[in-house]
Parts: sequence; C-alpha cells; structure tokens
Amino acid sequence: MISGILASPGIAYGKALLLQTETIVIKEKNIQQKNIETEIKKLFESKNISIQELKNIQKKSKKNFHQKELEIFDGHIMILEDIELEKEIITLIQNKHYTAAYAIEKSITNQIQKIKKINNTYMQNRAIDIRDIGNRWLKNILHVKKTELKNINEQIILVANDLTPSETAQMNFKYIKGFITNLGGETAHTSIMARSLEIPAIVGTGNITQKIKDGDFIILDGINNQILINPKKNIIDTFKVYQKKYLNKKKKLKKFINLSATTIDQYTVEISANVSNIQDIINAKKYGTQSIGLYRTEFLFMGRTELPSEEEQFHEYKKAAIIMKNQPVIIRTMDIGGDKEIPYMKFPKEENPFLGWRAIRIGLDKKDILRTQLKAIIRASQFGKLRILFPMIISVEEIQELKYEIKKIQYILNKKKILFDKNIKIGIMIETPASAIIAKYLIQEVDFFSIGTNDLTQYTLAVDRRNDLISHLYNPMHPSVLKLIQKVIHASHAVGKWTGMCGELAGNEKAAILLLGMGLNEFSMNASCIPKIKKIIRQTTLKKAKELSCTILKKNTTQEIMHIINNFVL
Repeated sequence: MISGILASPGIAYGKALLLQTETIVIKEKNIQQKNIETEIKKLFESKNISIQELKNIQKKSKKNFHQKELEIFDGHIMILEDIELEKEIITLIQNKHYTAAYAIEKSITNQIQKIKKINNTYMQNRAIDIRDIGNRWLKNILHVKKTELKNINEQIILVANDLTPSETAQMNFKYIKGFITNLGGETAHTSIMARSLEIPAIVGTGNITQKIKDGDFIILDGINNQILINPKKNIIDTFKVYQKKYLNKKKKLKKFINLSATTIDQYTVEISANVSNIQDIINAKKYGTQSIGLYRTEFLFMGRTELPSEEEQFHEYKKAAIIMKNQPVIIRTMDIGGDKEIPYMKFPKEENPFLGWRAIRIGLDKKDILRTQLKAIIRASQFGKLRILFPMIISVEEIQELKYEIKKIQYILNKKKILFDKNIKIGIMIETPASAIIAKYLIQEVDFFSIGTNDLTQYTLAVDRRNDLISHLYNPMHPSVLKLIQKVIHASHAVGKWTGMCGELAGNEKAAILLLGMGLNEFSMNASCIPKIKKIIRQTTLKKAKELSCTILKKNTTQEIMHIINNFVL
C-alpha cells in the first residue's frame, strides 16, 4: 500500500496515465559580443509569449475555477514581469556572455535554491511554481513543444511527478478521475484546484511515478489515504461498493447544508468554518456554515516579500465581513512561527520552534506588526460582526497587554472619527495546558474561548504528531486532553460566556456527540465536514450526549474511551 498527503477526499479507480515530464537540459554556452542584443531580444519575445499563454489559460479556465484559483496565474505573470529577475538575466547575458536560455535557467535555479533554504512547506510549494514558470519560458525560447493535457479523451487517473497550475487548468476534467503526484502538499496549487473541482487527489507520495506504469489499474482511496496498484478483482469490486456508498452518503448529506445543528430535544449549537482566505469563505457558505470560527490570517503574510499593509489587510477583513453579512467572523491574529516562517522576517534558529518565538509572542515583541493588523481588523468591524482571536496565550498579563493595545487603537480611531464596532468581542485560543489550567482567570479578561485541539493535544501529551516514531501516541481522546477541554468549557459557562473549538476534533464525527455533551457551544471545522456534523447532532438529544460525556469523563484510559465512542456512534 502506498500513501501520501491527502489533498482532496473521494474514491476513484481506473487506468493510470503516467505523465512524462520533459527534462530541459541547458548547457552553459557563451555568445559573442555582437550577439548580445539578439539574445536579449529573444529573451523578451519568449517572455511575452509566456505571459500571453498564461493569460489565455486563465481566460479559458474561468468556467472551471473560482476567482481565487484564477489569481494563481496573476502571480505567475507577476514573476515573469518581475523587473529584478529581468535585470539579473540581462546582466548574465551582458557580463557573462551567456545565451538567453542559459541565463534564464541560471536565474530561475538561483531563485529556487534561495526558497528551498527556507524550511517551510508553503515556500517549497512556491518553488514548484517558479520551476513551472521557468520551464514555460525555456520551452518558448527553445521552441520546445509542450505537453497537451487538453487532448486527454478517456477516463484516467493522472499520475505525475507534479502537476503545475497551468497543466491542471488545461485538462479536460470530464476525463480526469483523480490525481496522484510525487511532490506537493496540502497548500500546493494543484491540491487547492483538486479540492475546488472535488476530484480525489493524493500528493507528496515521494516516488509514485517509479511504482506505477502507464496503463496500470489504480485504486485511489482518498478517504483512507491509500493507493493500490493492480489490485485483485475482489478488491476492485469492494472499492466500487465503497465509492458508491461514499457518493450516496455525500449526496444525502447535502440536505443538511441549510439546516441548523439542532438536537431532537431542540438544543442548538453553532457550526462554523475554518478558512484561510476569501475564496474559502465563499466555499464554506456552500457547505452551510453559519459563521467563520477561525480566519487564519497568517496566509496573508506568506508567499510575498514584505508585510501586508494596513489597507491591504483592511480590505481583506472588510470583504470577509460583507460576505458573511451579519454572521460572526472570528479573525485570528497572525499565527506565524513553529512550522510557518516567512522569508522577510528574521526568525532565530531555535531548538524547539513550536515552544519558541511564534504566534502572539511575535506580536507582543513586534508591536508595529500587531498594531497594524489590529487597526485593520477594528476598522473593518464597522462592516459586519468581526471578532478578534489571539493565539498561543498562556497568561493573564498577555491579555491585559493586548487589550491595552486595542484600547489605544480605538481611542485614536475615535479621535479621527473613523467608525468601528465599539463592542468588538475579544477571544483567545486555548491551546496549551497552561491556558486550560488557568481558564477561570483568563475568561475574566475576554468574551470567549476557542480551543485549538491540535496544539493542546500535542503540548499536553508532549507528542510531536509529525514524528513517525511517536505519532501513534497523539490522540485528542486521551483522558487528560478531554478533562482539560471540559475544564475550559466549565470555566466559560460559569461566568456566562461561551467556548468554541477550531481544532480538528471539532470536525471529527466520532467526537461530535461527546463535545456536544460536554457543553461546547461552537464547532468550527473544515467546510466539507459541516453537513456531516450537522447530521450527527440532529440525530441525537442533548440528554443522551450529556450521558455519554459523563460516562467518558470518568474513564482513565484512551482505550476505554474509544471503545465507548465506537460503540455509541457506529
């Protein structure tokens, strides 16, 4: 069995089409002085052709993709139009007497090497984009024929080293049943496009192109993250049944999209979505989200060369508020650090970055960045129901300092007669044992809690879930984690406030009734999970949920807890 990174859920089976990527080898070759102008002319001609090609692909892709996916091509065109890159290439032609093709290859490779030094998944994916742009430019200057994916005319599962956005956009999706690639991650553009098109995809397999041959029969199980090559007939038949069940279940869940998460005995909880950009909000509304429980603003700060301005942030938050009309949008301040670095900020080398300089710790050290973001959020609050969420809080003093900053900004805006929501709600993430233990003191300072179960589990159990040697120890159903969650919910309820959850546990169908019984007020999750969680909640009573949580919270082992949960839900 082969697995990778689950980029888009679903089950597909069929014949593999192995996409062979042409390797363009450019050897160093020097030109004579008299040919410099000719090479520079070729450089500009090929650049203009490349830009026009991308514009044409973008135009033709409008029927398949949302605006956010189409903006990927704007980013590619911006790289081709980058003046600094152009200067670097021309300098190599003029001073080193390189051919235009070799100068392009040299400059693109330099850029990729710089990015790869940044140990960050997001930036690694951007390196793939730059390689894609470089290859297009080189093919045009060398007049190399390009792969025509639009000519695929039979149903296949496409297997490739990687799929660039331009390749993906040109496909005839009528015939593409799934994607499998060697490279890529959850934030790669191909993954984003696959989710947008609802095509099953597994990326980052490492070497799938060496294991699959053209024409092999493939099962792509994008539910359990597994790929089967040339399975026996009985296994294929089994997966055909799985696929049918999965599609039927997906179809049936659609009827819950516009319903509330109300139990049989008429108790209602709020179901929200976790998002990273405006397009995510638009998609989340299609799944029936009632609010935005977590807007991850760090993605505004990534994939660029400088900090976003106050105006840029203001317009983004304003759009979010307007799209959600009068429904809440919880905006988390920049949660950079840990595994999310940005190249234009100097991050110190740390032994334990997840325990180091990250999230609000950066905001409190770099007040100019924090103030700019807070000012943008508070200004945008006049357009809807925005709320502020601070990550990685571990003390009362931190909140008091942050509230002081908010007060100062509000005072300045008031003096300038700039409108804003004077009652904007302030919350904190509970994601460390420290904050959970002192929850009853923290809640005195804020309006609500949002529990981040991924980090809370990691820090409580001292388990790095990305470490293969110990990841089996990571389980948010561990009794210690559940007891901390219960403590946090009780602390907020004791003073008439509320607690939400934006960690993965909120979208876990096995945990839904337990969390309901524990008193969780808001469940925020990946948008695609929303109909499923609504259905589960609507099929139970609050009384049953409370009974389940009482039973489980008395258990001492994860094994006992999972046994009860499995028997209750299944």
